[in-house]
Parts: sequence; C-alpha cells; structure tokens
Amino acid sequence: MNIEFFIAKRLISFRDSKKSISRPIVTIAIIGIALGLATMIISVSVVVGFKNEIRSKVSGFGSHFQVMNYDTNESYETKPIKRLQNFIPELLKTQEVKHCQAFALKAGIIKTEHELQGVVVKGVGSDYDWEFFKQYMIKGTHFTVVDSSKTNDVIISSQLANQLKLKLGDKLPMYFIQDSPEPRMRKFKISGIFQTNLEEFDKSFVIADISHVQKLNNWDSSLVSGFEIQLHDFDNIDKLYPQIDNILGYQITEGNEVLKLVSIKEKYPQIFDWLDLQDINVWIILGLMVIVAGFNMVSGLLILILEKTKLIGILKSVGAENASIRKIFLYQAGLLISKGLLWGNITGLAFCFLQKYFNIIHLDAAAYYVSSVPVSINIMYIVILNLGTLAVTLTMLLLPSFIITRISPVKAIQFN
Repeated sequence: MNIEFFIAKRLISFRDSKKSISRPIVTIAIIGIALGLATMIISVSVVVGFKNEIRSKVSGFGSHFQVMNYDTNESYETKPIKRLQNFIPELLKTQEVKHCQAFALKAGIIKTEHELQGVVVKGVGSDYDWEFFKQYMIKGTHFTVVDSSKTNDVIISSQLANQLKLKLGDKLPMYFIQDSPEPRMRKFKISGIFQTNLEEFDKSFVIADISHVQKLNNWDSSLVSGFEIQLHDFDNIDKLYPQIDNILGYQITEGNEVLKLVSIKEKYPQIFDWLDLQDINVWIILGLMVIVAGFNMVSGLLILILEKTKLIGILKSVGAENASIRKIFLYQAGLLISKGLLWGNITGLAFCFLQKYFNIIHLDAAAYYVSSVPVSINIMYIVILNLGTLAVTLTMLLLPSFIITRISPVKAIQFN
C-alpha cells in the first residue's frame, strides 16, 4: 500500500468536513483551476474552429493546390493548358489526394440598370465537386454541367445579389473585354445564391459552365486555365507539396506547356499569415491561465500545510522523512487539482457543445467572416491541456512544499 497516498485521501475527507479551516480557501483554488481549464478549452476550441472555418472557405474557392501554365501571372487572364494531362492518373493514386478537377477563368463586368460590378467568372465542368457550395447555398441550387450541352445557369453570392438587386431566376447580363473594340455580352440565369461571408471572395466570383469561358477565351474544349487538387486534410499541404511537385510541377508537357504548382497558402499568403497569428493569442491565454491556476494551488497548499502543522510534527516524531511528508501533501494537492480539472472539463465542453450545435453566440459576419462563434472539439488538444495543466501546477508546488523541511517536530506538536 502507498501509505502517503492513503493519508492524503484521508486528509481530503477531513478537509471536506465543515470544521476544516482550509476548506473555503482550497475550494476557491479548485474553482480557479476549473475556470482556468474551461477558459483554455474554450479558447483553443474557438481558435481552432475559426481557423478551420476560414481555411475551409478559402480552399472551397480555390482548392488546396492549383496546376496552371507557368506563364500565367496574378491576373485572371490565364494562359491555357491541355485538359488531358498524363499526370492526372498518377496524381489520383496518391492516398491523400481527394479529387482533381479542371477550371477556367475569365474576368468580366456585371451591368444592370443601376449597378456595375467587376467579377471573375469561374468555369467548371462535369467533374466539378459541388460539396463546398452545397454547404453555403441559401437559395436555389447549383447547376449541372453536361459535356454534350451548354447551360446558361450560374450561381452568385448573396452579397452580389443584394448589391445588384437581383434574385433567384433573374437574368444576369455580363460584358467581357476582348481584343476587338466592342466587348462581348452574355446573358446568364441565376440558378442558386450562396453565402460564405468571405466578402472578398463572395463579391468576386460567379460560377458558370466552363464552355462559356472557353468560348470567351477563344479556346476549344481541350483547353482549360488549370486544375484544382483537393486533399482529404488541409494540414497535409506542406507535406504533400514536394510529392505533387515531383509528379507535375515545372514540367514541360508534349504541347510545350510549362506547368507550375501553387498551393492555396501561396496564393493567399496574407490570409494564412493572419490565421497563424491567432496561435500567439492562444499561447498567451494558456500561459496566463496555467500561471493563475498554479498560484491558486500554491496558496492552497500553504494553507493545507499550515493547518496540518501539528500532524507534520507528529509524523516527524515517529520517524517519517521529509520527502515522505512532502509526498502526502503533493498527493493531496494532485487529487484536489484533478477535481478542479474535472469540473473545468465539464464546464468548457458543455459550452463548446452548446455553441457548436445551438450557435448561442453570434458574430458580425462582415467583420469576422462567420455568423456565429465556430468551435472545433479536438480530444487530443483537451487531453494535452489537462496533462499540461496538471504537470505545470504540480511542478509549481514542489518549491513551496519544501517548507515542510523547516518545521521542527517539537514546535509543531506544540503549535495551536
């Protein structure tokens, strides 16, 4: 039997009695630990959820990787590449790759009776994965692309629809600048309206049949702007970049096209650099909460030692070593910390689940890109937070526990 652990449990039973002087002080310390852990769980869940939400939305517009002509610059007037590429079968064999789809881009202008707006028409084909836009479709539905025929249906954002005073089923007149003096005009029909709350993307993109973009660019059906590559996991982008680059990046094809591979992080560095800065805020919060919880328990431990000074004297008088007595109080502190961690987990996870499924706290979508506080509950992070808090707090208790070595058995027994 671990005698120190046995005594520690008995001391906790005595502390829970109403006669214990230390009860209210230690209770406050436990509450402090519980609130600290709950705050850490909520902070990590919210930041991870926010990052995942923004990353998912940005990737939804441009996928995780894009393969384009090396001569294509940052504008939306792209140099074409062949739609049939030898690298696609090999690429799809990669376990982490989810999907590969062709796309074509063309800059244009939407002109209504009272409004004018520059946009980018993104042409998609029959191989396009609509999973992303299905999540954010608020009216209507996406169109279906059939290789044998061309559809005039398009989907636009609610921001564009409100700005241009358009609704589902309305005609969408667009003008495209060509080499000729007169711009070319196309009339589309709005089949669906989506809302992602990413203002810069929502106001910029119109999704249409790829055949329209090919014709506007004077391309035949064998030419596209590039390919989008979707991964199963966003976190694999950096790891897979060299592997995919070896398959297709910067290679010269049979048509003398030089291909380049661009990750979504390279395409929108300002967004992902900003998201990475959020991690600093989390580390600051975690550090402060752990320190506060540690000092709460330090004060609680000192009170416990003060209350049990007479017991310490008796244990020393019967031959107990200082290390053994220190273990008793560290075990006691560990059990009390565990109690605080339990309530902290219950409180933090309860808030996260309520927010995740009921969206209790709402946000201004124009400022935060999301309409409610997003949360992502990751069991691994929660386990690490619990173990880290327990380890750091107990480590902080080692130094004050040395006060036991300075207690004289004779004076301690006489202590009242």
